Amino acid sequence: MIVHDRDTSQAPILLVDDDPSCLGMLSDVLGALGIPVETARDGNEALEMIYQGDFRIVLSDWQMPGMSGVELCRRVRQRPLSGYVYFILLTSLDRQHNLVSGLRAGADDFITKPFDPEELHIRLRAANRIVSLESRNVIIFALAKLAESRDPETGAHLERMREYSRLLAEDLSHQAKYADIVDADYVRTIYLTSPLHDIGKVGIPDHVLLKPGKLTKEEFEIMKQHSLVGFHTLDAAVREQPEAAYLRFARDIACSHHEKYDGSGYPYGLKGEEIPLCGRIVAVADVYDALTTARVYKEAFSHEKACQIILEGRGAHFDPDIVDAFFRHEEEIVDINQRLNDALVYPELPQMSPGVLYPNGQVPAAN
Repeated sequence: MIVHDRDTSQAPILLVDDDPSCLGMLSDVLGALGIPVETARDGNEALEMIYQGDFRIVLSDWQMPGMSGVELCRRVRQRPLSGYVYFILLTSLDRQHNLVSGLRAGADDFITKPFDPEELHIRLRAANRIVSLESRNVIIFALAKLAESRDPETGAHLERMREYSRLLAEDLSHQAKYADIVDADYVRTIYLTSPLHDIGKVGIPDHVLLKPGKLTKEEFEIMKQHSLVGFHTLDAAVREQPEAAYLRFARDIACSHHEKYDGSGYPYGLKGEEIPLCGRIVAVADVYDALTTARVYKEAFSHEKACQIILEGRGAHFDPDIVDAFFRHEEEIVDINQRLNDALVYPELPQMSPGVLYPNGQVPAAN
């Protein structure tokens, strides 16, 4: 028995087949499931519809006159689109031969003719989960950018931060000490969630967050609360969805990225490996980007000066293993810094004037 998952708000699935009877059968089956569809009679028509429409899932016959399904898939992959298109090929050909050539063209899945409606439904549900993950990732980054928009100076900080974090995590995945901890999924998750590190700043009053000058001791204590605000906000989400590993990652990063390896950080004064690994990774990425970025109260430090500061913090501020990973990838770090320069990513934003201090001449405390 097929369970109907009706969701008429989803984008339609594009069905592509030169056989009207097969196209009609597919339309009827998906229509009975409450899944909206649109149809194309050949590859050329489908390609035009994909370029002009909003299709996230395409189910195409393999063998069609003119442009075949595998060629359609290849053409879609060759042209950048606003979102990922999940491509399923419907075939009656030898499956192993199909698998190799279809995968080379960029197909995501295959269904053999004659198809089973229950199998089709299950595979489409899997496709929707993949497409939803991409939407989730975009939403998470948009929330991070929204939180950071309160600070007009941040530029492409989040874009660089997640690239640095990914690079450091990838390095650790190749070290024996972390082989059982850092895998491909860990790397993807830290890339996804590291931009949420400062989301707690939405709870910091403007008179502190945007103060044009050095923070008082009392104001700095308020500023430090952003780690706990972020933790409690994301922990509430974790309690709602305890199975969502990415939310636990985001929570731990928000809480621990200002902890220091020697125990002198905040909010809890955690020491060494008491600090979650994801927080230790993001700490290095965050500080390096802060050092190499110009602000109205300071010049952008050179890469060499930033490296000196990070090296001096090895074992004190930073986990030695992550500092070592950083220095194994200096060239890539510099490339990211230059490629995602604020002026290139956000040319419409006013650029900071290096060396210009706030009117009272005071440099704000690091936060």
